[in-house]
Amino acid sequence: MRDQVAEHLSTPLEEYALLSDMGTGPLVSREGSIDWLCFPRFDSPSVFAALLGNPEDGRWKLSPVNGEVISRRYLPRTFILETTWRTATGTVVVTDFLPPGDTQSDLVRRVECVSGTVEVEHDLRIRFDYVRAKPWTRRVDLDGTDIRGLLSVAGPDALLLAGPLLHPYEEQQVEPQAGMEERHEASPEGHADDYQGAVSTRLTGQFPLSAGESADWVLTWHPSHDELPTPADPAAALEATTAFWVDWSSRVEVHDQHDQAVLRSLMVLRALTHGRTGGIVAAPTTSLPEEFGGSRNWDYRYTWLRDAALTIEALIAHDFTDGALHWRNWLLRAVAGDLDQVQIMYGIAGERQLPESELQHLGGYEGSKPVRIGNGAAGQYQADVIGEVMLALAALRDAGVPEGEYSWGLQKNLLRFCEQNLDRKGHGIWEMRGEAEYFVHGRVMMWAAFDQGVRAVEEQGLEGPAERWRGLRDRLREEIMDRGFNDELNSFTQTYSNTEVDASLLQLPHTGFVAYDDPKMLGTVARIETDLQEEHGLLHRYRTASGLDGLEGHEYPFLICTFWLVEQYAFSGRIEDATALLDQLTSYANDVGLYAEEYDPVSARLAGNFPQAFSHLGFIRAADAVTKAKLDLRSRLE
Repeated sequence: MRDQVAEHLSTPLEEYALLSDMGTGPLVSREGSIDWLCFPRFDSPSVFAALLGNPEDGRWKLSPVNGEVISRRYLPRTFILETTWRTATGTVVVTDFLPPGDTQSDLVRRVECVSGTVEVEHDLRIRFDYVRAKPWTRRVDLDGTDIRGLLSVAGPDALLLAGPLLHPYEEQQVEPQAGMEERHEASPEGHADDYQGAVSTRLTGQFPLSAGESADWVLTWHPSHDELPTPADPAAALEATTAFWVDWSSRVEVHDQHDQAVLRSLMVLRALTHGRTGGIVAAPTTSLPEEFGGSRNWDYRYTWLRDAALTIEALIAHDFTDGALHWRNWLLRAVAGDLDQVQIMYGIAGERQLPESELQHLGGYEGSKPVRIGNGAAGQYQADVIGEVMLALAALRDAGVPEGEYSWGLQKNLLRFCEQNLDRKGHGIWEMRGEAEYFVHGRVMMWAAFDQGVRAVEEQGLEGPAERWRGLRDRLREEIMDRGFNDELNSFTQTYSNTEVDASLLQLPHTGFVAYDDPKMLGTVARIETDLQEEHGLLHRYRTASGLDGLEGHEYPFLICTFWLVEQYAFSGRIEDATALLDQLTSYANDVGLYAEEYDPVSARLAGNFPQAFSHLGFIRAADAVTKAKLDLRSRLE
């Protein structure tokens, strides 16, 4: 079978939409194929992995026979995806969603025929454990209900599919449902109930619907050793899911398309937050390449302290302090213990061991190999991380949320960690896999950590060794200006040992270390524009040709870097440049408002893990900066 689909081309990332129950995040293509799904958590082994290979690696395609998509959208203020299909004989609407909940993981697919007659077909291929375990499938009847379903089991995992019955591809047959005709091609060797003892490689079925008729399928994950779950009631689940998302997003006012884009980005950040633990994943995917066909492919289904902290800042700026508190509690649990054990990233519940390995049997997105699970960067030291966390927690205090019993103690411990590692080289914000260096961005973030400690004592009356922190802060400033700024080039540099520039330097004003319009910063921006900005106006993180990252190949421009440039333009008086660049970047989101990590302007394609929290929080900050700069300018002119 694999040889027959070897020529399969990867679906462009912009064709995918995200679903979320704040536990996992499947991707469904415009053509109705769910090509990526991990149950029950974002970082669980996949059950559908066609995204990283081909259909034989697992998917669930639901679509009208000979149909075409005429529109798709999220229902307003939700992650409920509505796709409208048209055929020569009728029109159907497919609604895909995951009901949020703590006790069960369900994926609901509802089909409604709104005109004429339409035949809906399924192609379901369940592949547990990253395609390393094909399931045994059998028919089941749920005790005390009239629900018939298919139970697929492999090792510790089980999936129950409830709804009009699908059938093994090799053994299709006729078995009418009450009120609905099921049409199948008969197999000469098939039998109506012949699921027992068979390893199912593919389940299919075709279901005719007429105007006013509908059909629902619910796929429910559960541990294989547990009793069969009761699948979600589709109608009730749709109502509850709508209410959940609308209630959360109701505090954001939407007046125009720009506001709508900000709202969607805020909702993406919420969708990537695990509802039970508070851990925020960088993305729901792994190994989507930074260069098509390349090897820079990483697993982003974990919680980076930096990414989460920046996400929290964006949420606080829009009055979502509840999510910030949830994350602060996660942080207290994850970082608990010996200070020497502080990591840059953790599992969703605070797991510390994230061993990196390669799945050689998967072909990779656009042939990009290796496909990786786990992330070896968890063992790196990155000097900026504590500063990012301290800035986020300071923003939470500034928003009026008092410190909890342990949260200020945690921050003092983090500052002790900074002090203990004051002279330690690191691998930088971009997780270089070359030699450790003194990255200027990281050193400035250490300065910011101590600066926030001083602020907390002096401005908010918290207890701590402010004099010692002030001394360390001042020492770092002097060091950075002496070793991290090149007077001849009038620019901050990437590291103390080179004269390269790095897009992360655009974050220096955000910490308060230097003003946006300081001549030193403007000189740095000029060099970044010269060295890192490509012809379409997008920024690379750094020059990969320098060899500092220790990796082969190159990468496309990173969206968050260009969003940082928008912010810099806006706050340094270049409002027209900021507005034009933001408008350009806004056009790179797909039709349902999602950004990947990168964008290739040559092929006009999204690249890297998708959707990416970093990109969405960068968009929010950039949009906020342009809005504020325009308001400030208008106020000065009045």
